[in-house]
Parts: sequence; structure tokens; C-alpha cells
Amino acid sequence: MKSFAPLLPIAAAAALLGGLSLSGCAPVAITAGTAAASAAAEERGVGGVVSDTAIRAEINARWLGHDVDMFVAVQLEVVEGRVLLAGQVERPEHRVDAVRLAWKADGVKEVINEIRIAKSRGIGEYSRDAWIAARLRAKILFDKDIASINYSIDSVGRVVYLMGIARNEAEHERVKAHARDIPYVKRLISHVILKDDKRRKSG
Repeated sequence: MKSFAPLLPIAAAAALLGGLSLSGCAPVAITAGTAAASAAAEERGVGGVVSDTAIRAEINARWLGHDVDMFVAVQLEVVEGRVLLAGQVERPEHRVDAVRLAWKADGVKEVINEIRIAKSRGIGEYSRDAWIAARLRAKILFDKDIASINYSIDSVGRVVYLMGIARNEAEHERVKAHARDIPYVKRLISHVILKDDKRRKSG
């Protein structure tokens, strides 16, 4: 699978925007149009979304080609080239390999390693983490003072990980407050940066 990595940025761009040029395929065009409109509404813009989608696809391909168990266990978020890795792995080498392979993807500016070494989560823990993440997404979606589209959320072992771009610190604090208000959450880790953060302009 590694041999396909150079083609992934092109594939990602086509997947997001290519449908706009298709004729006679209204559902595809509508879906692509919706995706493009959604991307344009984000602080990172359409170009940023396409680039991050390509990075995500390349990392996933590298992980899957390297070790299926690692691929399944590690969660991935990408925002403007900043890569957040979260999850639980049983083998220490998986933690090292996930980071190493993430850095190999074109366009990666930073890799944030939040992978923990622990026994695999059971179905009950997976379900609870999924419920926590869904609950937080709903809370920020319906908060008129938060641009929810700019945030990514993961929950692993009842630890909530935030990634994204906040318009200001007040918005960031509102998101964190919502997270802390959810039952079962035992810890919150935020890697959100502000809209005017200098790291957004670094190449």
C-alpha cells in the first residue's frame, strides 16, 4: 500500500471537489457541493481541508500497510498539518511506529502523541467513549457561541481530546466547559489553537 502514497493528495482533492464537475450525477454533485461549502466555512478553508484529508489518507495507508492492529487502535485527527494521535495500544512499538510513520506523510508540520500503552478496551468502554464524543459534539453544535465545525473530538478511556481552531479564547473555554460537564469524563486534553496563533502561518 505504501506505493500509492504519492497519489493520495490528488485522490483526496478529487474526492472532495471532483464531483462538482460531473454531469448527470445530481446526488454526487450535491454531496460534493455540500462538502465544499462545509470546508469553506471552516477557519482552515477548502485548501486546508483538502490538504489535511490527503495527509490523513496517507498516514492511514502507511499504518494499514505496516500493522492492522496498530491501524485499528490509533485514532487520528489532522488540522492544518498538525496531527493528533490518540488511542490505546498494547505493544510499545506500536506507539513508536505510529508516530514515526505519521511524520513521513507529506505536509505534516507537527505530530502530537497522546497514544497510551494499555490493555485493549472492551466493548463497554468503546461504547462509553463513543457516547461521550457524540454528546460533546451535540453540545457544541447547538451552542450559538461556538463554531463547532472547527473542532475535532476524540474520547479514549474517558479522556477527551480536543483538536481544532478556536476563534477566540472565550470560545475555547466554552468548548472545554461543555466537555467537563459530561458524565464519565475523567480528564480533558486540548490541543486547540487560536485563530491568530503564529503556528498557523508557519510553513
